[in-house]
Amino acid sequence: MSGLLGKLFGTGGKGGGKGPSPQEAIQRLRDTEEMLSKKQEFLEKKIEQELGAARKHGTKNKRAALQALKRKKRYEKQLAQIDGTLSTIEFQREALENANTNTEVLKNMGFAAKAMKAAHDNMDIDKVDELMQDIAEQQELAEEISTAISKPVGIGEEFDEDELMAELEELEQEELDKNLLEISGPETVPLPNVPSISIPSKPAKKKEEEEDDDMKELEAWAENI
Repeated sequence: MSGLLGKLFGTGGKGGGKGPSPQEAIQRLRDTEEMLSKKQEFLEKKIEQELGAARKHGTKNKRAALQALKRKKRYEKQLAQIDGTLSTIEFQREALENANTNTEVLKNMGFAAKAMKAAHDNMDIDKVDELMQDIAEQQELAEEISTAISKPVGIGEEFDEDELMAELEELEQEELDKNLLEISGPETVPLPNVPSISIPSKPAKKKEEEEDDDMKELEAWAENI
């Protein structure tokens, strides 16, 4: 195990020469990327300048225009080479970063494994079993004590549930009989007295009688004529 970790972390190998750390190599690659990016910007500006010079001379000075185009081609070639170099450096940096991450993960896992082993060295499985049995026994004892404490004390008498239920039914029957007696003998409610006020008779129609007398007098006078 130690040999494998030595190979992974760069210790215990042959040669004795200590190479750069992953962090140092990653930083150098980033510095190189930054330098090449600045070179790219410079070449892009030079290409634009040479292209402008070629357009400026045009047909007026073909020789100067051709020279400008040749320089533009050289700059473009250099720019393409830098693009390829940047891609390679970027790939190498990412691979190195991943390797560095894996190395740190393995270191931390190894550290945790040693800590776990040290913690288990102080434990005896037989003692753990005995401890768990003691805990179970103490819990059982605690439950028995709680049950004993919760039982009512001081009365010391037990009652027959059937006898109590029979007595309760008798009390309910007495209450029911009492209610039935009250319902079977209702009180007589006195009716109100009929009023003794005499209703007046229908008044005679004086006007109609007077008209009949006038008709009779008129008939009698007609007969005497």
